[in-house]
This record gives sequence, structure tokens and C-alpha cells, in this order.
Amino acid sequence: MKKKNALNLVIAIATTTLGLSSCSVDMPTPTDSSYETMKVKKTDIEIPYKFSARMKGQNDVTITPQVSGQLMQICVSEGQLVTKGQTLFIIDSRSAQLELEAAQANLQAALAQENSAKLEYESNKNLFDKKIVSSYMLNNSENLYKQAQAAVAQAQAAVNHAKVNLGFCTIKASVSGVIGNISPNVGDQVSPMTPLTILSGNSTMWAEFSVTESIIESMVKEGMKANEVDQYIANLPPATFVMKNGTEYPHKGRVVSMTGVVNASTGSLSSRVSFPNPDGHLYSGIQGTIVMNFEEKDKIVIPQYAVVRLQDKSLVYKVQADSTATAVDVTIEDTGNGKDFIVTSGLNEGDQIVTVGANNVTEGQRVLFPQGGVKSKK
Repeated sequence: MKKKNALNLVIAIATTTLGLSSCSVDMPTPTDSSYETMKVKKTDIEIPYKFSARMKGQNDVTITPQVSGQLMQICVSEGQLVTKGQTLFIIDSRSAQLELEAAQANLQAALAQENSAKLEYESNKNLFDKKIVSSYMLNNSENLYKQAQAAVAQAQAAVNHAKVNLGFCTIKASVSGVIGNISPNVGDQVSPMTPLTILSGNSTMWAEFSVTESIIESMVKEGMKANEVDQYIANLPPATFVMKNGTEYPHKGRVVSMTGVVNASTGSLSSRVSFPNPDGHLYSGIQGTIVMNFEEKDKIVIPQYAVVRLQDKSLVYKVQADSTATAVDVTIEDTGNGKDFIVTSGLNEGDQIVTVGANNVTEGQRVLFPQGGVKSKK
């Protein structure tokens, strides 16, 4: 029984094999395909340089009292837009008013004394001309008159000083801008050492940032001298301010200053970009990013997908004359556009490299097959 079952199995296998042969089933065969390539060439490209920045009003003013006294009234609120000359705070003025009145009374007394001394001097002068009094009496009365005149001037200065102090009791905005945090409360005792608030003159804003060493080195390579800084700043590209939420401020800015001393601890230069703020959308203290596009000339630029990362190396597959690929170690710099790299070493103009599919290429592999139609980017 077992021999019969084995014989049937052999017959079934043979029958199946014969049937497949008679049907002539086509088996898939491997086909070659070309990789996409490009010829390397030099081109000009704009590279966005990015710097962390903090906004500051061009006319930020710290408001402090000029006299001591009790804060009687706060006339503005935090974040309020104020105009130049608008009243911000009022300090108790009663003491200053009394000082003014006392100074004015002293001035009246000095004027009366001056008038008496004048009459005495003129009388002695008339008598001296008639040779009735001596020159000593005349000179003495003249000196008394001059002392009285000096006392009047001193009393007048005291009146002016008292008026100024009285005016200081009403604190007004020195520039137009936005009110910052208000520290004291109504009723607090304030003095010239007490900061009241910061008034940010925000019609024009400054973005303060540090220029990195790479920019400093490029300036040195250009042989820029100290007296050429202004010209260099004038030729810098316009700047864009990007807020932390990614929103791009619509108005462009210009670099207006750059310190001539490199910070020893950071190796950078402090710089400022001036931004117009006609709508008041920028405030002191906000942080963001300054973006400036610097043009680089005659650079080898390749797509990022043509670069294969292997540990700490960057490789590009160069196409040889026999259509095989050879890995070349290259040095690259990011362009900041998310698409390309600048090759600083490892490739020459005119070299042909693999682009699409570079990650699938192996050393010595043939990457171009003319019979399949070469896909190449010129």
C-alpha cells in the first residue's frame, strides 16, 4: 500500500512539471536602469545668515522723578501709547509751591534793598560832586549798591530754581512711545532714585544682535580698514525680523551700527538694525531672529539629496568615464534654503555626480546605461 502511494506522488509531480513546460510561463528578468546625474558648475547664490536679536526702542527712556515727594496721581496705564509732552505722573507739589512763594518773597526784599542802596549811592555821588562828602563814603555806598544787585540776582535764581522744582512735580513724556511696567503705586514716597516706568519711543526700533566670527573673518579677508566700516555697513543687505512664532515683520531694516571692538568672551561684534514701526507692532523686549541674505559668488552648489552621510563624512558619488560611480569625500556648507549644499572641497567644475538615488549606489557600480536612456541634468 505504501509503495502504491509513493508511485502516485512521483507521477503527480512529473505531470505538473510537464504542464508548466507546455504552457511556456515567462519568468521576470532583471533590467538595468540609469540614475539621475548632473554636471557640477559654479553659480552665485544668496545664503541667509540668521542672528538672535532683541528689540529695543530707539528712544527708550527710563522715567524717574527729579524731586522727592508723595506720588499723587498716575495718569497713564501700562502699554498705553502716549505723545511727547503728555502728563504721566503727578507728585505732591505743596512743598515746592511753598518754596517758590518763599523765594519770591526773598526776591521782593532784595529788590527793595537794591532800591535803597541805589538811592544812597546816587545821593553820595551828588554830594561828592559838590565836595560835601569824601570819596570813601562814595566808594562805600557804591559797594553796598553792588552787593544789593548781587543779592537780587541770587534771589531771582532761587525763584527760578523753585519754579523748576515745581514743574518737576508734573512728569511729562519726553518722547512719544509706549508705557512699560509701572513700578510704584499712588501714595508711595518717591525720589530721584525711584524708577517709575520705561517709556519706549517706538516709532523706530532697534534690533540688537551679535555678528558671528564667520562674518568677521569675511570682513578681514576683504581687507576692510577701520575707516571703511561705515561704507561696509551701507552696503550690507536689508534685514528681515522674524518673530518667535515664525511671523515675518513686513518692514525691512538696515544695519545702522557695528562696534569696532570684538567681544573677547564671545568673539563677536555687537550690531544694531533699525526698523520702522509705523503701526506700533514692535515692542521693546521682544525677541526674534534677524535674517540677512549675503550673496556668495562662484560657488559649487549641489542638491542635498546628492550627498550621502556616512558617520562623520559627507560623500558624493562621482561618475567615471566608464559610467561607474566612485565615492568622493566632500566638505559642504549649508545654504540655509533647505534644498542645497555648497561644496567647498572635493569636487571640481565639470564633474558629473549622481543625484537622485545616490543613497542606493555602491562603490564601483555602473550608474549609466545608454541603452536604457541616460537621465542626466545638465
